Amino acid sequence: MRLSIATCTLCATLATPILAQDSAKVAPKVLIITMFGQEAKPWLENEAFSIKTEVPGLNPEYPTVECSDAGLCLMTTAMGFSNAASSVAAVALSPKFDLSQSYVVIAGIGGVDPKDGTLGSAHWAKYVVDADLNHRIDSSEVPEDWSADTIGLGAEIPGEKPKWGAGTEVFALNPDLVDFAYDVTKDVPLVDGETAVAYRAHYDQAAAQGKPFVSICDTLSSDTYWHGSKIAESKEEWVALLTDGKANYCTTQMEDNASLTALKRASEAGLLDFDRVALLRTASNFDRQGHDQSAVESLKAKSGGFPLATENAYRVAKAYAEVILSNWGEWKAAPQVK
Repeated sequence: MRLSIATCTLCATLATPILAQDSAKVAPKVLIITMFGQEAKPWLENEAFSIKTEVPGLNPEYPTVECSDAGLCLMTTAMGFSNAASSVAAVALSPKFDLSQSYVVIAGIGGVDPKDGTLGSAHWAKYVVDADLNHRIDSSEVPEDWSADTIGLGAEIPGEKPKWGAGTEVFALNPDLVDFAYDVTKDVPLVDGETAVAYRAHYDQAAAQGKPFVSICDTLSSDTYWHGSKIAESKEEWVALLTDGKANYCTTQMEDNASLTALKRASEAGLLDFDRVALLRTASNFDRQGHDQSAVESLKAKSGGFPLATENAYRVAKAYAEVILSNWGEWKAAPQVK
């Protein structure tokens, strides 16, 4: 006789995620970091998370870390620098976790430069740059000989390197791990949609007009959800300035320098290995208007990119994580990237 979960007390108990005991440390093999509920949704719908761990310091909307028996774990920070830094720090410093051998994947959505990507495309970052640690003068008051309204902290003119800073302006991730992540995910089938196909007609750039794809290019963090070609062009110059031309930002988001700051501090404390951190952003929107739009029209447009980005972030990050999980005996000691 087959019993339904509704009529089987034991089955119902087994179907409910187990709350991890305080005495047992959770040691994720791969920890996925998402920023809000819709990014987490595909993971929650497709993965068998059987263990929940409550962590003091997490955002009240996302108070637990979910883990599977296979060692895949998921946490959600809530949006913005403050939520990201505090939530990641809460998990990284928690005595409930052992992250010393964990591989961490930040997997979220963001804007994309139409020269480098399109709606639904997925991009692994080697450099992560903060867009906001600088001086800014209102555009109506900028000196006539300035080329931008933003200058580096302590600098005299645009284009001059900052003379002081916070130390969190630029993060460089393990380039070999990034290359590996790209190699094992470049052929992952990505979803596309009719609304996104139609919306791409606003853009002249070849990358923007095409179907979603996977690539390597860098990401730019800002608590301000900015939009438009003039700001974007100034941000391109800012990224080039801070990285001596090494970085090309293609995605924009609101958390990553904050999350990486928390992970870096934990690494310096010997709690995790920063060389095991990877970062993936998928394109839910373009970061500037198309040839026949104003910036405001573009910002408010329904491009169709959001559902593509959330699904493709899951697909690509999952494919990368699966390589590690399936070969944990080799990956446990060190990244197998050569």
